[in-house]
Amino acid sequence: MEAEFENLIGQIAILRQMLTAQALNLILPSRLYQLAIILGCIILAWLLNRFTVERMRDWMRTRENWVKWRLRALLVINRRLTLIYFVALIWVATWIMRWIHVFPSRSFLLGLAASIATAWLLVVLITRLVRNPALRSVVRWGLLVYVTLYFLGLVDETAAFLDDMAFEVGKFRLSLLVLINALVVIGVLFTGARLITQTSSARIRQNENISPSMQVLAVKAMQLLLYGAAFFLGLKAVGVDLTGLAVLSGAIGVGLGFGLQKVVSNLVSGIIILLDKSIKPGDVISIGETFGWINALGARYVSITTRDGKEYLIPNEDLITGQVVNWSHSNHFVRLDIHFGTAYGDDPHKVRAIAIEAAASVPRVLGDKAPVCHIVGFGDSSVDYILRFWITDPSAGLTNIRGNVYLALWDAFHEHGISIPFPQREVRMLGGETSPMEQKTLPED
Repeated sequence: MEAEFENLIGQIAILRQMLTAQALNLILPSRLYQLAIILGCIILAWLLNRFTVERMRDWMRTRENWVKWRLRALLVINRRLTLIYFVALIWVATWIMRWIHVFPSRSFLLGLAASIATAWLLVVLITRLVRNPALRSVVRWGLLVYVTLYFLGLVDETAAFLDDMAFEVGKFRLSLLVLINALVVIGVLFTGARLITQTSSARIRQNENISPSMQVLAVKAMQLLLYGAAFFLGLKAVGVDLTGLAVLSGAIGVGLGFGLQKVVSNLVSGIIILLDKSIKPGDVISIGETFGWINALGARYVSITTRDGKEYLIPNEDLITGQVVNWSHSNHFVRLDIHFGTAYGDDPHKVRAIAIEAAASVPRVLGDKAPVCHIVGFGDSSVDYILRFWITDPSAGLTNIRGNVYLALWDAFHEHGISIPFPQREVRMLGGETSPMEQKTLPED
């Protein structure tokens, strides 16, 4: 332990000596005016940013017809205008100084600043591909520090210093250098896995020979495979022994299997749903009191959007064990029934013909599957009918089409003088002669 501590003190002393030597070189006259030029480029870049950033944003707001990825790229550039201006200005200053002075030392700091600034700009732009904000920050700052140390020639010394900052548990040794390398490598591999997944997913969804449910299954399996491989390859690349991790993950898996039975059940149910193709994105289903169309199939739940804009997250297990009405499983044909009654004085043959014609006049009602109307009984005050018709777009709503057919029946019956009876009750007051005012005719509740 004492030897490691002394080694760490020695590394810090060496690093301090190198930084001191670099600081002494900066006070030379040939370096001072280069520092002045760098400072001038920074100030000029800041002024140019203040002058152009808002104008560029105003111009971007007028590009309404542009695709989103172009606008996002412009927004990233807009937020990095100061660094972009500085890179351009410092390279121009470097080339001018190299043209004026033959000696490389006259433009050494300018070239170094230009190289570091260019590397910073590339790192900032490339790390935008990492979607997770926390992981993006780790990868970005790790690469920024690395490229800075690389151009300053301090990579080996810094690596040795970080490697000495470690703790050991038995044969396991974890240093700060290994941790940083692991985070950066995993971040890069995760970014590559995400890009491959997005490209492959787009091609899978464009393939019309693959059913929607199999498309979702293929995308989920590919994501699990690529992200899992990226994680384990990242750990292996930095020298982490995966043998102990495998034993530990097995023990954790047994414990989680008992504690997360519902979660596992939903995951397995989701795989079964994708394999048997009982439901797929776009289907119109009813489960319990919920009626809507499937928006997305998740690993744990199914997203259903109803007509009133609500989004229900139904666990996959409920779709496997419960009764589900799939209005569009094998085809999109849906038959709807409407019950109504007319007075006994109306000709039933005429009523049936008028009802069929009224239903056929509604736009969403199919004409090739003609509506039918049948007498289903003789009630107390009306002849009872059932009107049946077909539609092919249940996702557009069922209540609204029933309402439109009812309204068409009302208009048609009113036009042909067909009455729709309703129960009436006559109340008489006993104990004397009944006057007209004492007679009341009330509709039955």
